[in-house]
Amino acid sequence: MSLKKFVILSLLLVGGLTYSFAQRKTQKLSKPNVVLINVDDLGWADLGFMGSEYYETPNLDQLSKEGKIFMHAYAGASNCAPSRATMLTGRYPMTHGIYTVDPADRGNPKTRQLMASPNAKSIPREIYSLGKFFQDNGYRTGVFGKWHISDDPLDYGFDVNVGGNHKGNPGKDGYFSPYTISLEAKTEGEYLTDRLTDEAIQFVADNKEQRFFLYLPFYTVHSPLMGKPELVEKYKNKKGSKGQNDPVYAAMIQSMDENVGRLLDVLESLDLTDDTMIIFTSDNGGIRATSHQDPLRAGKGSYYEGGIRVPLVIKWQNQIKVGIENTPVAQLDFFPTFKALISSEAELKLDGESILPLLFGEKLGDRDLFWHFPIYLEAYDPKEDGSRDPLFRTRPGSVIRSGDWKLHQYFEDGGLELYNLRVDPSESNNVALSNPKKAEELLRKLEKWRTDFGAPIPAVKNPDYDAVFEKEAIEKVLE
Repeated sequence: MSLKKFVILSLLLVGGLTYSFAQRKTQKLSKPNVVLINVDDLGWADLGFMGSEYYETPNLDQLSKEGKIFMHAYAGASNCAPSRATMLTGRYPMTHGIYTVDPADRGNPKTRQLMASPNAKSIPREIYSLGKFFQDNGYRTGVFGKWHISDDPLDYGFDVNVGGNHKGNPGKDGYFSPYTISLEAKTEGEYLTDRLTDEAIQFVADNKEQRFFLYLPFYTVHSPLMGKPELVEKYKNKKGSKGQNDPVYAAMIQSMDENVGRLLDVLESLDLTDDTMIIFTSDNGGIRATSHQDPLRAGKGSYYEGGIRVPLVIKWQNQIKVGIENTPVAQLDFFPTFKALISSEAELKLDGESILPLLFGEKLGDRDLFWHFPIYLEAYDPKEDGSRDPLFRTRPGSVIRSGDWKLHQYFEDGGLELYNLRVDPSESNNVALSNPKKAEELLRKLEKWRTDFGAPIPAVKNPDYDAVFEKEAIEKVLE
């Protein structure tokens, strides 16, 4: 079934269940529980309701029918740590200091023209996080899974931590116990995604009589790719399509979906569904060599759409307006949305904007979205990545999305790339030269934003750079 037909059918099925915005506006917002599910490296198109014909996600497909699907949702960065730091603090990287997973100067030094900007390994202890915010507003808080932005989430307002530390993946053979993360197995050979969900479910049961914020950042589907053998075998016998054909990755997605279903079933059985906002998303784009995100270009580590556009569904049963939303939003918006949701009057400096109006059927005013990446990320697969050049997924630069337009600026060579995403979602036709006025308009906005937020621009030349070596390296990987 095509995505368009699926969306139409979904809207027909749920149309009679939605709560009118006019009715909702007359009521004071309550303080619901909040469940934030953040899957690691799950691509924009890696779900049934987002058009995949290979991966099977019936529980999330059902959630999409009952919630609002954001077709243009963006991570705060194109890889794990900066994306998570931005989402959990509601601040741009210039505030928390994390631009990438350390080190910031990846790739052969002879191919890097500039010295990368400084990069923090942890968010500052004094920064105000979502955990502390919910804790200060009377919520019980728990994180179950990948934290990755400091040693211990308990230092940032979480009451319970299961499996969260500085590690960015479960390590070699780490999805089956015994684990390499700080988690003792309860049963021999248990699967990490199952176990984290067990712990999250217990947290819900323990706190069903009080408000809670449950942050469930699954380690899956991050490498190493490891799925349950019976599911891997199932997908070996299923034909792939559109660059989605890895049976192990498919098995991991199905296990993730099954566990999301288990959690949702528990919320329903405890009569908590109506009183819980559920957010499902991913921390960045998927790895293109593992799974294509067509029509989006590239994948994790890139600031083309495939690297930063992510799936996002939000459900609050009988409260928000169900359907498809095409307004661009960012995970940076979660913090101000939660602040508005629970009517907090705390004076907080946040860089996003509340998207509650979109959830209740209204519109947001026009605004621009920004990304800044003053460092280097080397290529995964030069022939598969879909990047600007085959040696790096991203070289230092900044990006702005303004309406349908998107501008990339690169610091090494001053290069500009301008795309109209409405007609060119694959970012294949750079119109910067043919539309210089629009390119200049967006460049001025980007420069002003960098100045306003004190964004560092790498300017020191790398003494190890060798243009001849770089040219030969590019030719070699393209052979």
